[in-house]
Amino acid sequence: MYTYSLGVDTSCYTTSIAVLDNNRKLIVDRRKLLEVKKGKRGLRQSEALFQHINNLPVFFKELSDEVDITRIRKICCTNKPRNVENSYMPVFTAGVSFAKTISSILDVEYEEYSHQEGHIEAARWSAQTLDSDNFLALHISGGTTEIVMARKNNNRYNIDIIGGTKDISAGQLIDRSGVAMGLSFPSGKEMEKISQRGTLGKIKLPISTDDTYINFSGVETFVKRMIQRGNENNGDIAIALFECICKSLYYIIYKACIKTEINEVLLAGGVASNKFIRDNLYRDLSSKGINLHFGEEKFCTDNAVGTALLGIY
Repeated sequence: MYTYSLGVDTSCYTTSIAVLDNNRKLIVDRRKLLEVKKGKRGLRQSEALFQHINNLPVFFKELSDEVDITRIRKICCTNKPRNVENSYMPVFTAGVSFAKTISSILDVEYEEYSHQEGHIEAARWSAQTLDSDNFLALHISGGTTEIVMARKNNNRYNIDIIGGTKDISAGQLIDRSGVAMGLSFPSGKEMEKISQRGTLGKIKLPISTDDTYINFSGVETFVKRMIQRGNENNGDIAIALFECICKSLYYIIYKACIKTEINEVLLAGGVASNKFIRDNLYRDLSSKGINLHFGEEKFCTDNAVGTALLGIY
């Protein structure tokens, strides 16, 4: 009889739980985007924490109706953004408190991982093309744009940051630009739709890279000024923004591969679900002999699938 691993993740903007069996088959995948008021650029940690606390009992009731919870053998939870010193966000305490309570009630093993580890594992599992346990990962999300050297040891990742952004993340650049256009937060999906109506090459945005690092704050200022002037089509701005992000990421990935002599690269995080960025990075990096591995789009956004997977080894 199969047993289950339950994963819990309470990130800044999504409540997630997932169940996989010990054959690594996905059984349950529940997610809910947190509500952000129109015109706002995000949530306070206290507001996000409150929504997580309300969402988790509802999710567990639905889970109990779908699977035999007595077959759960391990509960895994994200407790911090990254595996670095002083990495902390209050939102993760909602998931930790909930997961610890359930593990105590069911009398099963409990283990904690970082949110970044969960992203990497979910993307790798869904990609099904990356066999090496030593690779580079580009984690691009609402709060993070980092290139890391990832080495898997049993069910944990040793992660060393070797590049990324020095100021705002790619996700923050997209969301802040989208809100300036009047879009809802987070703005990634709406921006992607708008970009499809834009003309590539009509607008050129500045690119600022230094070895394996990017600066995006200058691009944000440039884009906001264009939006405020109102002389440019939002579709043209959106596609130019994605082109700028894509070229910036290409430069730092290429540099990182040369420096580390590793040519296996996994893309994870919500921004990695953007089709323009995926397609163009794959084309340009493949021509340089770099193997790019993509998780399925739905497993690049915030989820608890990777967290549950880490409990199976």
